[in-house]
Amino acid sequence: MVEEKLRYSDAELAEFKALLLEKIENANSDLALIKSAYMNDSNNGTDDTSPTFKAFEEGSETMSKEANSQLAIRQEKFLRDLRNAVVRIENKTFGICKVTGKLISKERLKVVPHATMSIEAKNLQR
Repeated sequence: MVEEKLRYSDAELAEFKALLLEKIENANSDLALIKSAYMNDSNNGTDDTSPTFKAFEEGSETMSKEANSQLAIRQEKFLRDLRNAVVRIENKTFGICKVTGKLISKERLKVVPHATMSIEAKNLQR
């Protein structure tokens, strides 16, 4: 009988931590780009103060800012989930499904390192 692992080894956790830290760094730079897009950081022009009547462009620009704002919110949630995964690594609870209590597959964690549920548990939710 094969004994089922209860948690990932310290070496495996270190590997996942490196992956998470890289994803956090990338997500932070993506968030900065998104935020600068809707805050007009890079635009020093007078487009927003000139007395022209460009209703369609203004509406489109507003929609674009709203879309970027929504993207920023999603990115911040993603970052929070990644940071929480790092905390789980430090607590040595990383990779344990919160529903079944079993280990989440390495393949899943490499693709979605902030996952808290196994595919089995995800399928039960449907």
